[in-house]
Amino acid sequence: MGRAIFKEEHDIFRTSFKKFIAKEVAPNLEQWEKDGIVPRDVWIKMGQNGFLCPWLEEKYGGIGAGYEYSAIIMEELAYVGASGLLAGLHSDIIVPYLHSFGSEEQKLKWLPGCASGEILTAIAMTEPNTGSDLSAIRTTAVLDGDHYVINGQKTFISLGILSRLVIVVAKTNPKADPPFKGISLICVEDGTPGFIRGRKLEKMGLHSQDTTELVFEDCRVPVSNLLGKEGQGFYCLMQKLQGERLACSIMAQSLAEAMLDMTVKYCKERTAFGQPIGSFQHNTFKLVEMATEVELGRTFVDALIADFIAGKDIVKRVSMAKAWVCEMANRVAYHCVQLHGGYGYMEEYPICRFARDIRVYPIFAGTTEVMKLIVGRMMGF
Repeated sequence: MGRAIFKEEHDIFRTSFKKFIAKEVAPNLEQWEKDGIVPRDVWIKMGQNGFLCPWLEEKYGGIGAGYEYSAIIMEELAYVGASGLLAGLHSDIIVPYLHSFGSEEQKLKWLPGCASGEILTAIAMTEPNTGSDLSAIRTTAVLDGDHYVINGQKTFISLGILSRLVIVVAKTNPKADPPFKGISLICVEDGTPGFIRGRKLEKMGLHSQDTTELVFEDCRVPVSNLLGKEGQGFYCLMQKLQGERLACSIMAQSLAEAMLDMTVKYCKERTAFGQPIGSFQHNTFKLVEMATEVELGRTFVDALIADFIAGKDIVKRVSMAKAWVCEMANRVAYHCVQLHGGYGYMEEYPICRFARDIRVYPIFAGTTEVMKLIVGRMMGF
């Protein structure tokens, strides 16, 4: 592929994963979209083949691979539009919290299942009246002997149905000043009394990805399920959000590439007035403009992947990428649908689903506007 961040062993892994997708994923995408969920056994197969949390050490069930392997998995799933099989969410956004902040006992208890696919994870941050302002959350976790009692509601929780372990963002000290110093992370296991999975949410896109509301009613969780230190939850979140935004940028970039590829092919095959529609000057220029933006995005994202692997601080640049790449991918989606004409509005053409799925990328994991605020503050404004 000619990309400097990948070596021969990475290309071999990509080839292997593409074969897995061709057999286990691509033929089932349409059915998963109708069902509104990806079957659990597919996640198990992902784990059995080493495609979940590949960066985990062997003692925790992983293969000790580099982040390059995670990037390959996210890219290839995006290329086929496997929006419901959000391996990057589980493997590279949520599980790292357990790995970085969990005790050795917690890691030995949960991480092997995360790698095998038996324990899928979710993180419960957003609440019905609280989006980007995490310090305003109302969910509480009150200490009662050797348990926390959790009360509150969460919404827009990805993998809300399939998850067996949910990291809940809650206030252990509602009176803390400033408020964010009262936030803690607490792990809630499936089947815990008082842990209720609410309604499955109907979304514009990502139809095969289970998104739900979660309710906690006097949910008693052992103190041993506290992740990290009490009152340090906000700092843990801030530390890991650059990885989340990189994952979103990788997926959005890959979706943009896939949409451009399918549209270039369509514009060469589809004719109007006796010539391929891509040969009309306006359409050619539009395709060139999109190709240029996609190329710029790929250069930016690959540079960020390399710096992330090297352990560099990428907070400012990855916030820029999360904003720009996701918006760019939506511009690409708009023009690709337009170039498909009426067929772009038909579900039988992949561009229709891709265009619906990409719309959420400038919203989740921090909106474009929040990303700009972060960068603006880092510029001194």
